[in-house]
Amino acid sequence: MTVLGSPETTPSDLEPEALDRLGAAHEALRSEVSRVIVGQDKVVEDVLTAIFARGHSLMVGVPGLAKTLMVHTIARAVDLEFNRIQFTPDLMPADITGTEVMQSDAETGQREFTFVRGPVFANILLADEINRTPPKTQAALLQAMQEAQVTSGGRTYDLPSPFFVLATQNPIEQEGTYPLPEAQLDRFMFMLKVGYPAPSAELAIARATTADTEPTIRKVLSGSEIVDLQKTIRQLPVSDHVALYGVKLCRATRPEDELAPEVVRQYVNWGLGPRALQYLVIAAKARAGLHGEYNVTAQHVRDVAPLVMRHRIIANFHAEAEGVDADRIVARLLDEVSEPTPEEYDGLGLVDRD
Repeated sequence: MTVLGSPETTPSDLEPEALDRLGAAHEALRSEVSRVIVGQDKVVEDVLTAIFARGHSLMVGVPGLAKTLMVHTIARAVDLEFNRIQFTPDLMPADITGTEVMQSDAETGQREFTFVRGPVFANILLADEINRTPPKTQAALLQAMQEAQVTSGGRTYDLPSPFFVLATQNPIEQEGTYPLPEAQLDRFMFMLKVGYPAPSAELAIARATTADTEPTIRKVLSGSEIVDLQKTIRQLPVSDHVALYGVKLCRATRPEDELAPEVVRQYVNWGLGPRALQYLVIAAKARAGLHGEYNVTAQHVRDVAPLVMRHRIIANFHAEAEGVDADRIVARLLDEVSEPTPEEYDGLGLVDRD
């Protein structure tokens, strides 16, 4: 009897040198960003994981935690075009994507519509306070985030590659805001919670930011190099054992599923879909690759699970009434959902009995 989804990693064409380049690029970026950003190492690591995994991130935190500065610093450390959009209640979709304007040809005198590109045509787009604009404008980002394209006047325009949306959101000031719909949230690979730095980090911030000096940020990567490193991560093999663990985690978030534990049946209305599983696996591969590890393990899945799952679990009224949030539900799931066993492989038809 052979288990088809064994924990051993499947052979891959990935060269060891490619993994070395990925690890070196990761360290170089972290080193440059740390010259400006102090006390947010975990968040920086998570943002870089999303970038190399080819995903978008939503950063949630109170004002003054350097969310915008962090994104701008990362953009300065790579040779990519960076744009920032300050989302406001009067922002229109065309203010993001661009619009058709009537222009006259200087030679012929003929007038024709010309598409003027909006700020979304950049490699890194910072969507600042994305919940301050109405759903109509929020939705303008949907096609851009999912398809890396913009459609205007019946024509489709490709966005530059690579393309990332890094959005920020203030969780404490909700008056006059528009919470992101679930369909929009699902476009973000990660939801990152930015907390207060440690006392030692705050002391370092006070010393560094009140002096008459500004750190110099070197550009350590180009756009083409980032695209190549993204392909390296995609080439990392992942065993059926790790992928099936991701399947179990996703199924355990669905109240009607037989794998759902009591905490899910009691507190969850809707769980994760297949897109979340895809993000779990590719983010685990990115986390492994960025640290120079060839073998993707279930621990890598556990490391990225809160980032992928917290904004996709839709809690019910009982959870809200009892103060049980998505992070607590995810923590319980990681404690209660075990790695796959041979019996589970057999039940899913992953055992070759010939």
